Amino acid sequence: MTFADLGLSDQLLRAVDDSGYTDPTPIQRGAIPAVLMGKDLIGIAQTGTGKTAGFVLPMIDILAQGRSRARMPRSLILEPTRELAAQVAENFEKYGKYNKLSMALLIGGVQMGDQIKALEKGVDVLIATPGRLLDLFQRGKILMNGCDLLVIDEADRMLDMGFIPDIEEICSKLPTNRQTLLFSATMPPPIQKLAAKFLTDPKRVEVARPATANVNIDQRLVLVKASDKRETLRKIIRDEDVKNAIIFCNRKTTVRELTTSLKRARLSAGQIHGDMDQSSRIAELDRFKQNEINILVASDVAARGLDVKGVSHVFNYDVPWQPDDYVHRIGRTGRAGAKGVAITLATKDDAEAIAAIEKLVGTKIAKLGAGSSADEQPAKAEDKPERIEKSDKAPKAKAEPKPRSEPKAKAEPKAKAEPKPRAESKPLIAADGEWNGPLPDFLNVSAT
Repeated sequence: MTFADLGLSDQLLRAVDDSGYTDPTPIQRGAIPAVLMGKDLIGIAQTGTGKTAGFVLPMIDILAQGRSRARMPRSLILEPTRELAAQVAENFEKYGKYNKLSMALLIGGVQMGDQIKALEKGVDVLIATPGRLLDLFQRGKILMNGCDLLVIDEADRMLDMGFIPDIEEICSKLPTNRQTLLFSATMPPPIQKLAAKFLTDPKRVEVARPATANVNIDQRLVLVKASDKRETLRKIIRDEDVKNAIIFCNRKTTVRELTTSLKRARLSAGQIHGDMDQSSRIAELDRFKQNEINILVASDVAARGLDVKGVSHVFNYDVPWQPDDYVHRIGRTGRAGAKGVAITLATKDDAEAIAAIEKLVGTKIAKLGAGSSADEQPAKAEDKPERIEKSDKAPKAKAEPKPRSEPKAKAEPKAKAEPKPRAESKPLIAADGEWNGPLPDFLNVSAT
């Protein structure tokens, strides 16, 4: 099957051909015809399967007829992160270059001025994060009663980030007879409930078991001590044939510290996390895409928003807190049929999280150096008690010179304070019979 068999227009087929694609992916084969027919859709596919084009391509053809009106977007795409929203916008620009469609990007981290101007001109496609969209709606800068097509992308990520109440509020302000498309890598109960509430008789397209990892990705697990993580990571990067890599951390502070450590080791590394403003994040991503740096350290805020061709390795410096995030993280490599490697560094405290991940993906992750590292760790751990014992003996040896402090024994001249024998001279003087009472000392002195 080719893209021409899916019923796409000639202009769109020309743009797809210019992009170098010839055969549609499974999610595209299942989704595009259904969307063109105006059906509601639930698309379940892991990252890197081409699902973005699965809704962008038919949307361009649907929106080719009609015109936009001021502050009333004709279609709306909701994305969980700024990076992913920008990526979808790039797809519209790439595939819609032969169509005259207007587009606006509503994301946080940038000023509203230009966004408001674009809305006032009227847009065919509005790509937004929930927070910024509701902010502008509450300011009266946007009307949503003209939106006939809604796309909720990365729905499970929306759930993780707490956006479901915002999604429900947005859906309540849209026309009830709209077409709704929901895409997600997994379908947890809250997402199923959301779909049941806002989709009408949807067609379900599932190209892989929920939360399965890409078969093109070689998954590995390295057991390490927490204190050895950085050294182990640097060694793997140098030993492996790492063309470029994304390293995921659980905390923003870890992202900053690890990036600094890699730079000190003379590795070409950059970083991206939620505390960076939008322009800085885009600039760092561009450096990575243009191979100015070949290592990008990232927090989970970017886990589903990065789409860089040819990423050879993904490292989980920290085991993700949510098993679903593991699938999305490693999905940054092995994209579009390419091979990739995903290496996770785990400590003994991560055993429960690893078990949850393996249960989710339905397979055991191959352990690298498990035997050696497991043997080495106890040995290293035994070194510490030996050092402690040595340090305990040392002070004892120094404590024995207490005999030297025998000057205190010389301070026993308190024995000199035994002039008591002199006081015994009183009975000698009293023996004269001249005085029967106690004799004063000064008389005793004069008598001598």
